[in-house]
Amino acid sequence: MALQMRWSDIRRSLYRLTKRPSHSSPFASHRAYTIPVLVVSYFPVKDGQIDLDATGDVSAPLDKIGQHTSRVTEQVVQSLEKGSTYHGYREPGARPSLRYQVLDTIEFLEPLPTCRKRGHRVPMTDYDAVMERIDVRRWVEEREVKEVWIWGYHGGVVGLWESNMAGPFGDVSNSDRDSNDLPVLSKTYTVYHYNYGRGASEAVENHIHQIEALLKHVDYGLFWKRFVGKKGEGRCGWAHYPPNAERDYDWANAKRVWTDIEDWTPEGRGRKEQIDCDRWKGDSLTWFIYWMQNLPGANNGLTYRGRPLTNWWAFVGDFDGAMSAGLGLVE
Repeated sequence: MALQMRWSDIRRSLYRLTKRPSHSSPFASHRAYTIPVLVVSYFPVKDGQIDLDATGDVSAPLDKIGQHTSRVTEQVVQSLEKGSTYHGYREPGARPSLRYQVLDTIEFLEPLPTCRKRGHRVPMTDYDAVMERIDVRRWVEEREVKEVWIWGYHGGVVGLWESNMAGPFGDVSNSDRDSNDLPVLSKTYTVYHYNYGRGASEAVENHIHQIEALLKHVDYGLFWKRFVGKKGEGRCGWAHYPPNAERDYDWANAKRVWTDIEDWTPEGRGRKEQIDCDRWKGDSLTWFIYWMQNLPGANNGLTYRGRPLTNWWAFVGDFDGAMSAGLGLVE
C-alpha cells in the first residue's frame, strides 16, 4: 500500500527533522571521509610474462595482468564507496560516508620481498621491506595516505596478510598483529594485500574483515553480539555468514530465514522479513556491499539505551581522530 511506511523510515525522518548535526564536531553523523590510497604492484616478469615460478599459480602476459589490476582497483573503489552508503539500496538521496582517492601507482617488475617467520610454512611477505622501498613515511606523513593497496600473489608460495595496520594506536587488523612487521609512524595507515589471481570480491573481502576487526575492537558487544549476532538468530551476519548461512562462505544458500538486517536496531525492535540469497543474487561481492550498507552510517537515526549511534564509518575514515576523541559506536 502506497501510504504505508515502516516505523524505521518514520523514525529516521523524525531524527533528521529534530536532530541538527553539530557542524563543529569532527564526527558529525553526516560527515564523509576521504581516504587517500597508494597502490603498489609487484609483477615478477620473465620474457614478458608473469613468472609462474615466482607466483605459484599466475602466468599471463604482463599487460593483461596490469589491465586486470587496474580494472579491479576501480571496482574495489566503487564497491567500498557504494557499501558505505547507509541503506543505499532503498534511499535514493543517501551519500557515501567514504570517498577513495588513488594518489599514485608504483610498479615493481620483480617478486615480492619475503622473510622467514616462525609458524609459517612458506616465506612471508616482508611488508617492512616493501614500506621501506616505497618510502611509506613520506606518503603517510606528508601526502596523508591512509591505505596502501598491494597487488601481488599467493599461490601457496608466499604468505600474506589480507589487512595489516601500524600507527600510534597499535595494530587493529586481520593479521597476527606483529608490531614489528610495519614501520610505526605518527599516523595510522592500513596495508591491504590483494592477489591478482583473484577478482574484486576477494579484494573487497579483505576490507570487510578489516571493518570487522575495527568494530570488534571498539565495541565487541554492540557490533559482534548485537549487529552480527549468532547463527540462526536473525541478525545481520558477517563476511562469511549471511543471515541464512549454514557454513562458511555460504553466499548462495536459498534457505529463507527471518532477519532484521534491513531494519536493524540494537535492541532488535526493527521489522523482520524473510530473505534468502536472492537478496544479494547469490553473489559474494553483492553480499559484501549489501552488508556494508546496513552498518549504521551517516544520519542513521538509531539509538541504544537512549543514546544516538555514531557513524561507524568514522573508524575506517579517521581511525586516529576517532581513537583520540574516545569515540564509540554510541555517542
